[in-house]
Amino acid sequence: MSFRKSIQQTQRDHYQEVTDQIIAALERGIVPWRRSWNQAGCGIPMNLTTGRAYRGINHLLLGLMQTIRFNDDPRWCSYAQAQSRGWQVRGGERGTTVIFYRRILKQNEARDDGSIPFVQLMRSSSVFHASQVEGIPAYNPPNFDSVPWQRPDAIEVILRNSKADVRIGGGQAFFSPTTDHIQMPPTESFESAEGYAHVVSHELGHWVCSKRRLDINVPGRFGSAAYAAEEMRVDFAASMVCANLGITTDVSNAAAYLASWAEVLKNDKREIFRAAADAQRIADFILNFHPDFAVAAEASAQVEADDKGTNAPEVTLEGA
Repeated sequence: MSFRKSIQQTQRDHYQEVTDQIIAALERGIVPWRRSWNQAGCGIPMNLTTGRAYRGINHLLLGLMQTIRFNDDPRWCSYAQAQSRGWQVRGGERGTTVIFYRRILKQNEARDDGSIPFVQLMRSSSVFHASQVEGIPAYNPPNFDSVPWQRPDAIEVILRNSKADVRIGGGQAFFSPTTDHIQMPPTESFESAEGYAHVVSHELGHWVCSKRRLDINVPGRFGSAAYAAEEMRVDFAASMVCANLGITTDVSNAAAYLASWAEVLKNDKREIFRAAADAQRIADFILNFHPDFAVAAEASAQVEADDKGTNAPEVTLEGA
């Protein structure tokens, strides 16, 4: 056996590892992108040293680990980041995998318009939960002054600014592509304000997916598989929206939903990565209808761009 072949055989298949982890959760009745704890009290997974929220697939992976293994503290950091601050990862602790992509520019294949083609290579790294690190300061949950988009009226602000056609009445919640409207039961028919917020966020997700907005569909899928794939994206996005708004998403789905999502993932090990990226786009679109969130997101994006610098366009990170 050649050395090259040996190396190839021992390389980890991150697509399959992550997919297997998500399928296992779904088969146990756990929706891995949902958080049933007090979101306002703990926040979403974030990097301990940069303060930035993890996004896409990393939001999913770290949030799932908080659910099944750690506490409500949302902070994570790499071993090197901990060392740089004088903190210490406890001996014997195992890190959690996060995914990032390195963009490799093909300088010798520049196009006529001056643009440079590239390929993206998946890479992984490990981060540690705050509870695994000694010496870090205590976690202070955010308040309304620092995250004003978590005020109780946040979802109504988003609905109003979206100018979506929301009609009230009946006993079902759905989005109609034909009339481009969202149908919602009366608010008093919901058991809680959190339940209402999650459902309306879900229907807003379908509204955002339509051809009039982001035009998100799932190429190569049809019938029930296409429906399951969109439902998974929209449910994931709604949970992201609620997480950012500090809203608990302790809602249930029929076992058939979870089984259909697991089946979609079993047939394509890359699907959860595409779904996570689409869900992040949908959630960003919805959340940016809240002016306070939009301002904060723009400022965060500018800081990230400044940190990367104009001389390092070949590297893009999906996480913080």
